[in-house]
Amino acid sequence: MPSDIQRKLTTILAADAAGYSRVMELNEEEGLRTLKAARAVFKKFIARHHGRVANTAGDGLIAEFPSVVEAVQCAIEVQRELGDQRQDPEMAINFRIGIHLGDVMVDGKDRLGEGVNLAARLQSMAEPGGILISQQVYDQVRGKLTVGFDYIGERHPKNFSEGVQVYCVANMANAYPKMHIPEPERATPNVAPQSAAPFAAKASSWPDD
Repeated sequence: MPSDIQRKLTTILAADAAGYSRVMELNEEEGLRTLKAARAVFKKFIARHHGRVANTAGDGLIAEFPSVVEAVQCAIEVQRELGDQRQDPEMAINFRIGIHLGDVMVDGKDRLGEGVNLAARLQSMAEPGGILISQQVYDQVRGKLTVGFDYIGERHPKNFSEGVQVYCVANMANAYPKMHIPEPERATPNVAPQSAAPFAAKASSWPDD
């Protein structure tokens, strides 16, 4: 019997705020203002690059894009603008972003399943202010964006049976007339598995404007 679950291939961007709990402990009102300002930046660039917010969870979000290139360009522009905003270092909120191209399940406006989970795992492994992408994303964007990509090796996200080849978006503050990316060795180095906290959809959402 055919399944009634709808699926689609799409590009998922997962973002989450690093240090938000610490900022809220220091000053709740300022923390809320900073989060709302960051949310406005995300919304602006997601719309500009023809994406849409699929899920929100506390201080994070899931967005989807029909174009892989647009998703990565959106993430770069978000991080650049957030980085350019002057913030008190004590009250700064930096976002981690992960991007994956994969199969997802469609539940109304929500996007669920392994494709979403992997984007969230990549996000949790990124440095604050950084962007990690999967091999599937890299294969689509190489040579199409004026930024560099660093191959950081195979990672083993929690609850995934296979390793994931991961790349970091580099030199986001600069543009290059032509991308030059050395191909990584396919013999995977001995990298210790890393665990990342699973993405859990929460009942709470980002604060209303």
